[in-house]
Amino acid sequence: MTHTMVKRVEAVEATIARFNGKPLAYGKDDCARMAYFAIRKHGVKTPILKAGAYSSKVGAARALKRMGVKDVIEAVRLLELPEIAPAAALPGDILALPAEHFGGALMVCVGNGRAFGYFDGKFQVGVPAMFEAAWRSL
Repeated sequence: MTHTMVKRVEAVEATIARFNGKPLAYGKDDCARMAYFAIRKHGVKTPILKAGAYSSKVGAARALKRMGVKDVIEAVRLLELPEIAPAAALPGDILALPAEHFGGALMVCVGNGRAFGYFDGKFQVGVPAMFEAAWRSL
């Protein structure tokens, strides 16, 4: 395994260790915090703390507005990570799936078509069927 792939796997493992078993809690354990945690594990600085604290859906929407974006996809684009085709995602890359709120739901790629994130209020691993966008994290 190459050094870069080792770093990717380590970031995925650290993110799973941090969020696995934790229910959805806006502002603490949610898709944005999870994705930004994974990105930071690759050494990318993230502006999520500039959005301020939030603890509800309404608060999360206000935090996005304070960041000057309309949804989580725009929030990730602020990081200027390279956008990729979702099928090209490697472990640790960020995926955006269609979602009812916030313009999408963020997930972290595990590899082999699997990703993890929050579904139905729980942290889970799954095989996404639809994507809005994807970004290379390292």
